[in-house]
Amino acid sequence: MKIHVCGEGLVDLVPVAPGSLQDLTPALGGGPFNVAIAAARLGGEVSFQSRLSTDGFGNALVKRLEQEGVDTSMVQRGPEPTTLAVTSIGDDGSASYTFYKEGTADRLVEPTLSDAEIAYFGTVSLALEPGASRYGELLKQFAAQGSIVALDPNIRPFYANDEHKAFLNELLVHVTVLKLSEEEVEFLGKQALKQVPVVVVTRGGEGLTLRAGTTRLDVPSVNVDVADTIGAGDTIMGALLTEIARRNLTAEALTHLSEYDWKEILEFAAAAAAITVSRKGAQPPHRAEVLAMQADAQKKEA
Repeated sequence: MKIHVCGEGLVDLVPVAPGSLQDLTPALGGGPFNVAIAAARLGGEVSFQSRLSTDGFGNALVKRLEQEGVDTSMVQRGPEPTTLAVTSIGDDGSASYTFYKEGTADRLVEPTLSDAEIAYFGTVSLALEPGASRYGELLKQFAAQGSIVALDPNIRPFYANDEHKAFLNELLVHVTVLKLSEEEVEFLGKQALKQVPVVVVTRGGEGLTLRAGTTRLDVPSVNVDVADTIGAGDTIMGALLTEIARRNLTAEALTHLSEYDWKEILEFAAAAAAITVSRKGAQPPHRAEVLAMQADAQKKEA
């Protein structure tokens, strides 16, 4: 099954040390960009759709995608600058972001439909017009053709408002898999989430919670030393998409999947995220690394 990731690629300016803004280091990122790379490293057949700048940052974004085996044939290019996100790292490794986004390339995207069985949308690209409305229409088109539609709203302070909430709520009826943090559950409201067949809630160090059809499941996180949390949620989404694709699941099949199968999928996602947070920046693992971590954990339990 093909995974089609839609949304921004940007550059994070990451401080060398937590609590400091000295020596900011450019790091390629953006939620959708990270999801595409995570899914590709974990074994997915991935394509990426966005509008990326022809500046040096944009060239680096495209090059990285290609190096990771992501199909970039639907990436549009433009002379507008790349979106920048200045990252602040707290003493606990948590990340917060300030975005420099006016007149940037990604918000001018003119997306088109593909034949992918799985389509992902999320983060800043759903908040910046005119691209946001265009991506919203594309999401509906994917749903109408029967694709599994995955959404990670990844709410940031600059679009945590009623207007964006209404926009997302309009999309939810077309969404198959929704990934949220606990704070985002409160933002959207539990009633709105009932429209979505599969909801995965990330609970930081407490792990993951799933609601799919009649299945309710909690999976703990994997205990590691945390470098920072950049890309953790994106790794979880990439893992979910890859495991759904690997099993050739349809949207209908997801709601009837056994608790055992969901537990396998979520444990794989939790292990992948643990490896990511043990590294500085968004550096999702390859599939072999996740399987090795899980095998090692099983040996210790035996």
